[in-house]
Amino acid sequence: MTTYRYRRDVLEQLRAHGVVPTPATRPELVHEFVSDLYRYELRRLRARLLCGEFEKKNYLEQVVHLRSKYPLISLKPWQWLDATDPR
Repeated sequence: MTTYRYRRDVLEQLRAHGVVPTPATRPELVHEFVSDLYRYELRRLRARLLCGEFEKKNYLEQVVHLRSKYPLISLKPWQWLDATDPR
C-alpha cells in the first residue's frame, strides 16, 4: 500500500474545509473532492445572485472572495506532498 505525506500547510488548508486525508488517501482524490466543493460553492453563489440576495455588480467581488478560500486547487495534486516524501 502506498502512503502519502502531505505538506503541513496543505493539511491546514484542507482542515479548513473539513477534509482530513489519511496517509493512504491519494492526493488526486482529495484534489478532486476540493475542486468539487469549490464548484458547489460557486453554484450556490450563482443561485444566491439569481435569488436577488446581492446585486450583480457585487458578484465578481463575491467570486474573487470565494476563490481566495481555495488556493489549493491551483496546485497539482503532487504539489500537495512533502518534497522529502521518499515515493
